[in-house]
Amino acid sequence: MLGPIPRFAVVVDDDASVARATARLLRSASIAVDTFTTGTALLARMAAQPDYRPACVILDVCMPEMDGLEVQGHLSGRAPAVIFITAHDLPEARDRALSAGAIGYLRKPFDGRQLIELVREAMA
Repeated sequence: MLGPIPRFAVVVDDDASVARATARLLRSASIAVDTFTTGTALLARMAAQPDYRPACVILDVCMPEMDGLEVQGHLSGRAPAVIFITAHDLPEARDRALSAGAIGYLRKPFDGRQLIELVREAMA
């Protein structure tokens, strides 16, 4: 008999210090979390390990290689909830992210309690 599927979040931010700080915040709320500095790395991990299925992906909007909106597009059909965090609150990016199904769009520096609540909602 298999146990419950582990529920975890993923943070993708090209600023490694932001990714680490966000992960620490989530861990302080007893949320399991992995971090990646590129969306390409996350997608490669998901392709290599089909059972690697985060319940929630927290994406930075502006990243090199592939921006957060592109990563969101690749995640569709893989079912994780998506939350965006960004230092650049661009209305067109926010509208595009939310219309594609993101459950949150937070501007850095964001309210940690708000992020934790969004992640808990995604994992429920």
